[in-house]
Amino acid sequence: MQTSLAEFIKDTDAGREAEAILRACVHCGFCNATCPTYQLLGDELDGPRGRIYLMKQVLEGHVPTRQTMLHLDRCLTCRNCETTCPSGVRYGRLVEIGREIVEEQAGRGGISGLVRRTLRAVLPYPERFGPLLRFGQRLRPWLPRGIRRSIPLPRPKTEWPAPRHARRMLVLAGCAQSCIAPNINAAAARVLDRLGISLIEAEGGGCCGALSHHTSGTAQALDFARRNIDVWWPHLEAGAEAIVMTASGCGAHVKDYGHLLRGDPAYAAKAQRVAALTLDVSEVLLKEDLSGLRPAAGVKVAFQCPCTLQHGQRLGGVVEDILRRCGFSLTPVANAHLCCGSAGTYAILHPILARRLRQDKLAALGEGAPGVIATANIGCLSHLQSGTDLPVRHWIELLAD
Repeated sequence: MQTSLAEFIKDTDAGREAEAILRACVHCGFCNATCPTYQLLGDELDGPRGRIYLMKQVLEGHVPTRQTMLHLDRCLTCRNCETTCPSGVRYGRLVEIGREIVEEQAGRGGISGLVRRTLRAVLPYPERFGPLLRFGQRLRPWLPRGIRRSIPLPRPKTEWPAPRHARRMLVLAGCAQSCIAPNINAAAARVLDRLGISLIEAEGGGCCGALSHHTSGTAQALDFARRNIDVWWPHLEAGAEAIVMTASGCGAHVKDYGHLLRGDPAYAAKAQRVAALTLDVSEVLLKEDLSGLRPAAGVKVAFQCPCTLQHGQRLGGVVEDILRRCGFSLTPVANAHLCCGSAGTYAILHPILARRLRQDKLAALGEGAPGVIATANIGCLSHLQSGTDLPVRHWIELLAD
C-alpha cells in the first residue's frame, strides 16, 4: 500500500513503524473473513481492512472524527487478522498507534472518557478493586439477574507450597486475577512443585500494564512495566529461570516489554531480558515430564483458547496437547479462532457486542456436552462464567486438583 505520511508523524519512530506496517498491507480482505466484529456488523469500517484505511487517512493528515474513534474502539484487538494475513501485517501494533493519535486529535470526553479513566484508576490496583469486588459479592443475591451474573463468585486462594526446589521461577502477581481468582496462581505453584520447580510470587509486583496500555494510559502502563522489572530483576540475577504467566493477556503484554521500553535507556536492556524470559505456564509444562501428574480419567473438557494465547503468543494447540497428555477428553469447538468478547475491558466498554460474541462462543463450547469449560485467561474466564451455569476454570486448576 502506498503511503504519504503527514509532517507531524513521518519522522517519528511511531510514524516509521506505522508506514512499514501499512506498506505490507495488500488490501486482500482475508482479514475480514476472520474478524469477529466484521462478522457481526458487516461494515467494512468495522473490519481490519477498513480500519487500516481509516488509520492511513489519519496518518496522512486527515482530521479524525468521533466516528473514526468509534470504529477503532470497536476493534477487539484479538489479532485474529494477524494469524490470517498472508502478508504478515502487524495490525495490532498499527491500531495501537492509530488509537493514540485519533484520541489525541479527536479528543475523548463525556462518559466514554470517564469510564476509561475509572477503569485505569481501579482495576490495576488490588487494594482498590478487591474491596469493591467483595462489596459487590455481598450484594450479589439482591441484585438484578443481569448484574448479578456479571459479579464473579468468590474463589478462595488455595494451598501454595513452600519453596523447596533448586529450580525456581517467578509468577506475575497480577491485578484483577489476584482478586477474582487467587487460586489460579496457587494451582500453578502446586503443579510446578510436583515437577520439581518452586514458583515464587515476588513481593511488590502487580498489574502488567495491559489494561492501561489498551485504554490510552500509556505512561501508566510503562510505569507498571518498570515496577515489575525492578521487582523481578534481583530474582533473575539470583538464578530464577523464567517469569511464568497464568493469564495469557498479561503474557502477551509482558512479552512486549522489550518493544514498549526500547526508548528508555535505563530499562531497555532489562526489558528485553524480561520479555525473553517470560513464558506462558503452558510453555513451561510443554518441556517437562508430566507423567508424575495424576491422570484425569477422561473428564470431558471444552477448551476456549484465548485470543492472546493463540493469536497474540501463537501458542494455539499447546494447552490442548497438555490436557490430552494428562488424560482429559477434549470436546470439539467450532470456530475456535473467534473471540469470546471479553478482550480486556471490551466487555465493559462494548457490552452488547461482547454479549453477542459470548453467546456464540458458549454455544460452540457447549456443543460437545462438556463437564467443564477451561480457558487460559482471567478475563475470558469471568466473561464466559457470567453467561453459563457450567463451571469455567483455568486449565491449570484441572491439573492441580
